[in-house]
Amino acid sequence: MERILLVEDDLAISDMVRTFLIKEGFKVDAVFTGKEASNRFANDSYDLVLLDLMLPEINGMDFLQALRQNSYVPVIIISAKDGEADKAIGLGFGADDYMTKPFSMIELLARVKAAIRRSTQYKVPSQEEASPMIYIHELEMDLHNFIVKKNGLEINLTSKEWKILKLFLENPKKVMTKEQIYHSVWEDHYYGDDHVINVHMSRLREKIEDDPAKPKYIKTVWGIGYKLGEFV
Repeated sequence: MERILLVEDDLAISDMVRTFLIKEGFKVDAVFTGKEASNRFANDSYDLVLLDLMLPEINGMDFLQALRQNSYVPVIIISAKDGEADKAIGLGFGADDYMTKPFSMIELLARVKAAIRRSTQYKVPSQEEASPMIYIHELEMDLHNFIVKKNGLEINLTSKEWKILKLFLENPKKVMTKEQIYHSVWEDHYYGDDHVINVHMSRLREKIEDDPAKPKYIKTVWGIGYKLGEFV
């Protein structure tokens, strides 16, 4: 039974979501402040976090930033704010998905299941297994320990940024369309919404490129998509 941490200070919404997800077979712990969420997450393990942004004591963004220092658990933001800036900030800080209130419970269920399903790809392997590495120019990716380094210094990537980079490193000669990227990383149908891909690509470039405005590692192929840069 997958465990979900629900962080929502609106008692009516919290009760509605918790009741629905329990009926669908999940174990759901509901907390109402960012401080409660931090304490609960420090003492228990979860398969997914549903996170409101506007929380008392510790706001959702601060909680998410702290969480991402130690965990890649999937996080879906649920927020009353519907501006693109708010969505971009949320995704840039390490959220895997977002839903704007009011939302459909059926859609919430689908997104929860998809996020948990995707995360199971990245189980930690046994100590006995060798740790395959991928190298390109100044970057190195450890596929078993989920570590990316540039010039020997570790880069902290979100789970989506990791998957995007891995996709390009494993397909060095291939031009990837946005549809292919979305299907491979999000494992879902692509309906032409570039926003999510653009946000994650921008954040990834900020972390791995010397100059994100002139990327060398992941280059834009105008009108088609992206490809891995070539280094002589």
